[in-house]
Amino acid sequence: MRRRNALGALGAIGLAGPAWSATELGVSATEIVLGQSAITSGPLGVPIKALNSGAQLAFDAVNAQGGVHGRKIRVITLDDELAPPKAVANYKKLLEEQGVVAMFGCVGSGTTAAAAKSLQDNGCASVGGFAVADSAREKVSSHAFFVRASAGREAEVLVRQLTTIGVTRIAVAYLDNPGGAEALALVTKAMASVQSKPVAAGAVKGDGTNAAQIGRELAAAQPQAVIMYLSGRQPADLIPAMRAAGSSPMFYGMSIVSGEVVAKVLGEQARGLAIAQVVPYPWSSVEPDTQTYQHTLQQAKAEPSYYSFEGWLNAQVMIEGLRRTGRELTRARLLAAMRALKMRLANMDLDFTGSGIAASRFVELVQVRFDGKYVR
Repeated sequence: MRRRNALGALGAIGLAGPAWSATELGVSATEIVLGQSAITSGPLGVPIKALNSGAQLAFDAVNAQGGVHGRKIRVITLDDELAPPKAVANYKKLLEEQGVVAMFGCVGSGTTAAAAKSLQDNGCASVGGFAVADSAREKVSSHAFFVRASAGREAEVLVRQLTTIGVTRIAVAYLDNPGGAEALALVTKAMASVQSKPVAAGAVKGDGTNAAQIGRELAAAQPQAVIMYLSGRQPADLIPAMRAAGSSPMFYGMSIVSGEVVAKVLGEQARGLAIAQVVPYPWSSVEPDTQTYQHTLQQAKAEPSYYSFEGWLNAQVMIEGLRRTGRELTRARLLAAMRALKMRLANMDLDFTGSGIAASRFVELVQVRFDGKYVR
């Protein structure tokens, strides 16, 4: 757990001429440069592109108004393919060569954990990570600021929902990576709290090539429900394989499951899929922040989505942190501002001042329609 103590004795920046250090080249009189290391290629890169599109809409909007304290925001994104060595190399390049003032929207558990030392050594904040396991969040907790609820919180809500309606035979399908293994452990822990355990569990490869096989193996246990920690089209390969094997459980996804992708592949077969969402409903017609997001989308001729909205919300937090830092922007000042940040955004209370691994506890279950739309 982190202790968020305010930084003291921050060095002042001279008013005459550029005074940026070699490690803070990402701040100039007119520009703020952020860095991102994430998977943007292949099936697992699909949701990241949606997240980035939402974030870019927010940055474009503030840039159109003159930026933050007169500086426009630019993001440099490097693909790490979810490989820790590539992530470490990306962080080094972004922090030490490009001199970005902060990291933004970084992805993955193993990659985040591997890059923890880079963040700490460079005194840099990282805002708005995605698909980062709780244990990896702990490793970067003094420098990383996660908006979305923890995976442990998601697991608790899903298990509570199922056991409340009398479902006790629960199977788990999870990504064959560190984040997936931890998701299985968190679901198992949540089930243990109600004196139960998974009836079966299966790891799906990142490329999804064994998804159908895992589906058949899970079907043999005849679960009443399957909790999925899967991405891309992996659930769309698992679900029909289980049904073809004679099993018809309810399917519940943790928030990394893309209902839009599943519905696009399965159509009517996707009906009834429930997903734990960690950001509010993007189609709300009454919430002011959500209306602002929708208006921005309309101008860009784009449609709302949970991933896009999450990216937009993450960007709002990044923007607010930069605003509160003030004109004299350095990594140290931004880190101090983030450690002191509390705000309300789209009816979510966000608090980065405590010792937790997430600013929000918001989790809401929604169902996916056959056309990819969501029903609360």
